[in-house]
Amino acid sequence: MNHSVRRWIRLLPIGVVLGAVSFFAGLSFVARQSANPAHPLTGRRVAGIATDAQWMDRASREDEEQPERALDLIGITPGMIVADIGAGSGYMSTRLARRVGPNDLQPSLLQILKSKLQQEHLSNVELVLGNEGDARLPTSAIDLALLVDVYHELSQPQRMLQSIRRALKPDGRLVLVEYRKEDPGIPIAELHRMSVADARAEVEAEGFTFDKAIEQLPRQHIIVFRRPAH
Repeated sequence: MNHSVRRWIRLLPIGVVLGAVSFFAGLSFVARQSANPAHPLTGRRVAGIATDAQWMDRASREDEEQPERALDLIGITPGMIVADIGAGSGYMSTRLARRVGPNDLQPSLLQILKSKLQQEHLSNVELVLGNEGDARLPTSAIDLALLVDVYHELSQPQRMLQSIRRALKPDGRLVLVEYRKEDPGIPIAELHRMSVADARAEVEAEGFTFDKAIEQLPRQHIIVFRRPAH
């Protein structure tokens, strides 16, 4: 399986008509393969990139992850500037687009995302190039950066967190949605799960403030951080 390209999604408003009219911008970077490198602070092993679109769009995901409830709990509302980072096949992206406006990822996944946007008449799409250590989002422009089942796969988590921090507005939120490592009964490989303790240790070290962990989904944490206002 080719693990050479990963794509990202961001949403930015360009006008206001009953909420923000928004556009997506995909970001791609080359991800170097490695034998599950460890995070220098926690020793957590990086999982590696998931690229299986069928897995991302599996029918059981609706019950397992309850995506609409997750977005309700996070508080996605019209007019917000949201970055959907590590969007995969666009499972969450179309949901975000409807709410805010009127992996390595292979090219085939990008086509799946484009098809979804076309089918739902979400024509607000623009692709831009990023890299593995920089999301290349506008400085101090984002209200919320959302990473759903993504953070544990980042090959350069420290650099990427610094990039996201620069892109967030003061007091903007970084939200990680991750399968709970603390629950051994969840049928997900351990490398693809995270504990709140590890997430806090790694993210707070890059200048974020822990806000809360929301534990109302069947299998996942919603872990909320903020960029300090000052």
